[in-house]
Amino acid sequence: MTMTANRAPARTEPASPIKRTNPIRFVILAALLALLLIVIAPLLIIAINAVKSPADYAGGGPLSLPPHLYWDGIVDFWNRVNFGQKLWNSFITSLVVAVLGVALSILNAYALGIGKVKGRIWFLVFFLVANLLPQEVLVYPLYFLSKEVHLYDSLIAIVIIFTVIQAAFGTYLLTSVYQEFPAELLDAADVDGAGKWRTLWSVVVPVSRPTLGVLFTFFFIWTWNEFFLPLVFLVSNDNQTVPVALGVLQGDRLMDATMTSASGLIGILPAMIFFLVFQRTLTRGITAGAIK
Repeated sequence: MTMTANRAPARTEPASPIKRTNPIRFVILAALLALLLIVIAPLLIIAINAVKSPADYAGGGPLSLPPHLYWDGIVDFWNRVNFGQKLWNSFITSLVVAVLGVALSILNAYALGIGKVKGRIWFLVFFLVANLLPQEVLVYPLYFLSKEVHLYDSLIAIVIIFTVIQAAFGTYLLTSVYQEFPAELLDAADVDGAGKWRTLWSVVVPVSRPTLGVLFTFFFIWTWNEFFLPLVFLVSNDNQTVPVALGVLQGDRLMDATMTSASGLIGILPAMIFFLVFQRTLTRGITAGAIK
């Protein structure tokens, strides 16, 4: 005869509804909020002064709120510098540079990272040095070459120059990514009879799309914000870009504070809108980090 003992179920303590808060978390959130306010504060001041009349600015200062919205400063600035043309010049230049820079980076990195070109270490050193050179060093040689080929004061010259500059960075970055590309995918494409060209556009590019999206976004914003080289190479009013138009206008003695704020607001809005549109692509690319 066997006897079985009934074991009572173990009693569990009820979960406490009150969670202990970590004070370090609040300190970090407060610090991040303070940094966010520091970044946003200048933009808010520019936006407020852009819709403020000169009389309101003179009476209340730059930190006062306008009693009513004053749009004449923005309209006057737009008409004075023909901002629509400058906006189109910056947009088309940045877009073409971003597309061509990404395409050239893909071809270079495919040859260096996956093709294992002989002497690729020296090529990578060359592209790294090209990224480290300041633009001031490149001004005179590029100026001389653009004069020789009759491309001075042309958007084509700016497109060519910045495509090469951006592609140098893109090649260096993509090469490190493509070196870790899964060999199984390349072997599968080879078994299916895909050539190098088809493997590039059907396998490598789709897999590395997040990284390419990051490069495209960076190339566009970097080219949009470029000032020094466009200032040197674009002397005609019809060929100037947005940063050049803003920089040249700052020296005008007839410029008032409200119109200066209006020019700054209009100048940064397109880049901010582009960044917000491609923010999801940028986040996915940074999160992906590298090809798995």
